[in-house]
Amino acid sequence: MPIFRVDDAREAAAWYLRLGFEVIGEHQFKPDFPIYMFLRRDDVHLHLSEHTGDAPTCSLAYLYAEDLDAIAVTFEVPIKKQPWGRQIELTDPSGNRIRIGAIPSP
Repeated sequence: MPIFRVDDAREAAAWYLRLGFEVIGEHQFKPDFPIYMFLRRDDVHLHLSEHTGDAPTCSLAYLYAEDLDAIAVTFEVPIKKQPWGRQIELTDPSGNRIRIGAIPSP
């Protein structure tokens, strides 16, 4: 399960909502402490952390999605054809990259 370091968890979560994720939980030790969020899209889980030691900045995760074309339209990015299949690359507000590939045919 990827953990992405983010500057602002709520801003990042709003961006991930556009990608089809939903916030399923949030933890914060005290009101002025960093936020740790739990997100899910179908069976894919992702954590967003404002804690500086949890993950490096500008991380990368590769995910598969059935609706690659719709995601590309939503984010206005081109689909690239690679030797292993079709994919897009997105960057969240904190600089984390997500490569999303079409689910390979059996």
